Amino acid sequence: MAKKTKKTDNTQEQDNREFFLALDQLERERGIKKDYMLERITKALVDVYKKEHEGVGDNVVVLVDEEKGTVRMLVRRDVVEVVDNPYTEISLEEARAKLPAVQLGDVVSSEVRTRNFGRIAAQQARQVIIQGIREAERNKVFDAFSGKTQELLSGVVNRIDDRSGALYVRLTANGEATEALLTASEQVKGESYHVGERIKVYVVDVRSTTRGTQVVISRTHFGLVRRLFEMEVPEIFDGVVEIRSIAREAGSRTKMAVWSNDPAVDPIGACVGTRGARVNTIVEELGGEKVDIIKYSEDPSEYVAAALAPADVISVEVLDGESKSCRVVVPDDQLSLAIGKEGQNARLAAKLTGFKIDIKPESAADEEDAPLEDDVFEEAFEEDFEEDIPAEDGE
Repeated sequence: MAKKTKKTDNTQEQDNREFFLALDQLERERGIKKDYMLERITKALVDVYKKEHEGVGDNVVVLVDEEKGTVRMLVRRDVVEVVDNPYTEISLEEARAKLPAVQLGDVVSSEVRTRNFGRIAAQQARQVIIQGIREAERNKVFDAFSGKTQELLSGVVNRIDDRSGALYVRLTANGEATEALLTASEQVKGESYHVGERIKVYVVDVRSTTRGTQVVISRTHFGLVRRLFEMEVPEIFDGVVEIRSIAREAGSRTKMAVWSNDPAVDPIGACVGTRGARVNTIVEELGGEKVDIIKYSEDPSEYVAAALAPADVISVEVLDGESKSCRVVVPDDQLSLAIGKEGQNARLAAKLTGFKIDIKPESAADEEDAPLEDDVFEEAFEEDFEEDIPAEDGE
């Protein structure tokens, strides 16, 4: 009998050594912390035992000693005269057979051999451990990407969904990789992509879901333009030039308001670069999208007038400061330019400044109630004001 006990103990010690070696390997190869897995495994063992021994309650514990390399499961039972629940109580006679000095009211612990668990119980524990590994890996991906919200990342197109047109883009951050979905609605109209192509995307949000980490990306978000300028223009990165607001219709046109806290620095010139080198690099990245850069002003009249470029503006009258509405008068031959094709120029100017803009030609400036061409324009873009307009900080 002694030999059998020694063999069992040796087998248990071998199992424990292999257990800790496996945890070390898991941490080394996948970066999953040993403490995290120990917590998951001990909980799995306790849950399985409770399921097989209904009524044991919280009397079962798992003790882990990393220094000694031991994992022991113990069931603690109260010493009583009459046993009502064999999982929580033990008779004085049975307890004294093992511990002669035990008394009524004492608590004794009995070791449970985990290798004696049933096949189903062992499978359940295994599933919990596998789930723990998956959750740990998901948490690693989430932690790696959560700090990348509102940032620009470069990724590779892994595959393309021919039905929806969505792209699956492989992204890497802090040594972790994941596949993000670039839906058709977040792609710039007219751009085409192919598998293996490297593209820049803007990270709108990072979410932790039951299916793993979801990285929400976009090519149409105005934040993409902001980050491109921060990368290309050192003065913006250093804070000498600030982007105050951006309005964008992806693939067509963007308006951006900039300002400098240094009177000696021309914010527009800094963004444009020598012979347009800086802005041209960004325009190329945006697939030829036009970018209008205007100077921000605290004076609403100056700001709105600048936002309507390239049209000339005769005057800007702020009608209501609270509701942010104004009337703009332009030369007759500049009316269509101020409004833009399908109202785009005035619509972007309104989004950029936050003002509702009523544009009138000089010949009709005094006819307040006269029907104008831009009535149609106002109806076309009025709904846009129900959406969030980029604040002055551009976010």
